[in-house]
Amino acid sequence: METQKHPERERFYSRIGALNMTPLWESLHTLVPREPETPCVPALWRYQDVRPWLKQSGELISAEEAVRRVLVLENPALRGQSAITQSLYAGLQLILPGEIAPSHRHVQSALRFIVDGKGAYTTVDGERTTMHPGDFIITPSWTWHDHGNEGIAGVSEPVVWLDGLDIPMLRFFDAGFAENDSSHAQQVRRPEGNSFARFGYNMAPVRHAHSSATSPIFSYPYARSREALDTLQRQEAADAWHGFKMRYINPLTGGYPMPTIATYLQLLPKGFRGKTHRATDGAVYCVVEGRGTAHIGGQQFTFEPQDIFVVPSWAPLRLDADDDAVLFSYSDRPVHDALGILREAFLED
Repeated sequence: METQKHPERERFYSRIGALNMTPLWESLHTLVPREPETPCVPALWRYQDVRPWLKQSGELISAEEAVRRVLVLENPALRGQSAITQSLYAGLQLILPGEIAPSHRHVQSALRFIVDGKGAYTTVDGERTTMHPGDFIITPSWTWHDHGNEGIAGVSEPVVWLDGLDIPMLRFFDAGFAENDSSHAQQVRRPEGNSFARFGYNMAPVRHAHSSATSPIFSYPYARSREALDTLQRQEAADAWHGFKMRYINPLTGGYPMPTIATYLQLLPKGFRGKTHRATDGAVYCVVEGRGTAHIGGQQFTFEPQDIFVVPSWAPLRLDADDDAVLFSYSDRPVHDALGILREAFLED
C-alpha cells in the first residue's frame, strides 16, 4: 500500500525545522515502542580466535605506552562506539611479565574478570590483590588503580582479563572525568587480603562507616564462589532457566556490588537444557568452565572456556550444557532496578 503524501505537512515540517523543531507524531512509535527495540545483536567472541591478536598487540605496543593494552569487543551493530551493548563496554586486556599499566582513575566503574594466566596483580586505592583465573575484581568509581605482572613463585606468564565498564552509560550522561597519577604505581598501604578479612566473612568492623555505593570488597576469589556453586549442586535442584545462578553482593547492604553493574556466576550441570527467558537488561557472558550452547534471539552459539558472548536487551535466551559449565556475567540491571523499568519473562517453551 502506497503511503499517502501530504505536501502541506511536509512544507510545515520544513519550516519548523528551521527553528530546530520536529513533529512528535512522525516518530512517536519509534520513541515509545510497544516493546524494546535494541540495535544490538547477539554475538560471540571465541577466545582461541582472539588470543593470537592479543599476543600480537603485546608485540606492537607496551602497557606503559598504551596505558591500557585492550582489544575492545564491539557489538557488530555498534561499530565505532566502543560498546558491547548500548550501556556497557567490554574489552580484553593483556599485561606481560614485568609490565606495569600506570596508575590512573576515572569516574567510570570497572570490573576485571580474569580469563587467562596468573601472576598479575591490580592495586586499588592502596591495596593489592593477585589475579587468578575466575576472580572477579572491582575498580570503584574515582579510585586510583594500576596493574602489574610480577609472576608467582618465580613463574611469569602473560595474563588476560575481561574489562567491563559503564563507559557508554556515562557517555550518555556526559559525566566522564579521568586523571593520571603522579607515579606509575601506587604505594601499597594495606596488606593483600585486608578488605576481604574485614568484610568477606559476614562481619564488618564495628566502627566502619561506609559511604561508597560500591562494595568494600574489591576482590571476590573464584575458589570461594565456585565452592558455593558446587555445594548448591549437591544439595538443591537446578532452576529450570538459570541452573544454579548466584549474584555477587555488597556484604554491607546485600545489594549489587557496583552501582551501575550487576555481576553473576552460574553453574549449568552436565546435560542441562534450560528454558527460555528474557530481560530488559543487556548482559555479557564469559565462559569459565565447560561447553554448551547459547540460544540467543533465534541464533545458536556453541561456547567453550574463555569465550565471551552478549545477550541484547529483551532477546530470548536459552542455555544448554554439554558438561558442567560455569558462566560469569554482568549487566546494567542495577540501573533498571533503580529506575523501576526492569522487566523479565520466563517462558515455558
